[in-house]
Amino acid sequence: MELMKLEIITPNGVIFDGDVTQVNLPGSEGEFGVLAGHSTLVSLLDTGVIVYNRADGREVAVAINSGYVKVDEGKTTCIVDGAVALSGEDTHIAQAIEKAKKLLKSTQASSASIASAVSKVEKIGKSF
Repeated sequence: MELMKLEIITPNGVIFDGDVTQVNLPGSEGEFGVLAGHSTLVSLLDTGVIVYNRADGREVAVAINSGYVKVDEGKTTCIVDGAVALSGEDTHIAQAIEKAKKLLKSTQASSASIASAVSKVEKIGKSF
């Protein structure tokens, strides 16, 4: 599968910068997926979970509270207000789950968006 560059950036620094095969994003109008070669777009991101597949096949999830995304044919850039990695090699999963739930519940998003995102975070936690 073709690779594309993904960047997830917060005010505190870069969360991820690397090659991925795909990324699923919590758009303001609903979730959507991006593959290499996707048409150019800019969209608001809602409270939710970004899930991407790294080049080595590993799936990684990152809870976010809000932001926006710019997609080009070979690169996707997410600028978010806050993020917590829920999976990956440097994560203590139980602490990350609690931190992610706190982040998601602190947003100004609708109750349905928050409930959906917290549910996704809890489901990720149960898979470990």
